Amino acid sequence: MRELERQRDKLDALFKRVERLDHDPELQAHFARYLCVLVSGYLENALEEIFGAYAEQQASRPVANYVKRQLGNIHNPNMDRILDLSGAFNDTWREELETTISPEVKAAVNSVVNTRNQIAHGKPTGISYVTMQAYYQRIKQLIEILRTQCGV
Repeated sequence: MRELERQRDKLDALFKRVERLDHDPELQAHFARYLCVLVSGYLENALEEIFGAYAEQQASRPVANYVKRQLGNIHNPNMDRILDLSGAFNDTWREELETTISPEVKAAVNSVVNTRNQIAHGKPTGISYVTMQAYYQRIKQLIEILRTQCGV
């Protein structure tokens, strides 16, 4: 979990640095795209770390190793995929997520993944720094909920 916390701290610091560029909205927009890619990667890493740590706590070494290898294949984790992943570990977790996660968190996750894919394919995006900052805060909320569910 240390690596995940280190990644979060670096993102937090970068968001603060970009915020100081408020006199140049065009530069902030360019950074928003960069931050989108980083936040999407952070979400992927968080899923791998959280569920991998849970597997290590709950399963034998060979089973935990298998689970962690499979988690390494998580790409483009939109909300449906996250719900499926959570439900694969525990049906109750999926149900809890479906009922407790706000529509804003769901939209943030899906928007970040979709925008990241647009960026990766060279398509224009309308993502702003302010919007990206809000998405990041909501994704951090989701990650904390998942950590609590998994007890890690």
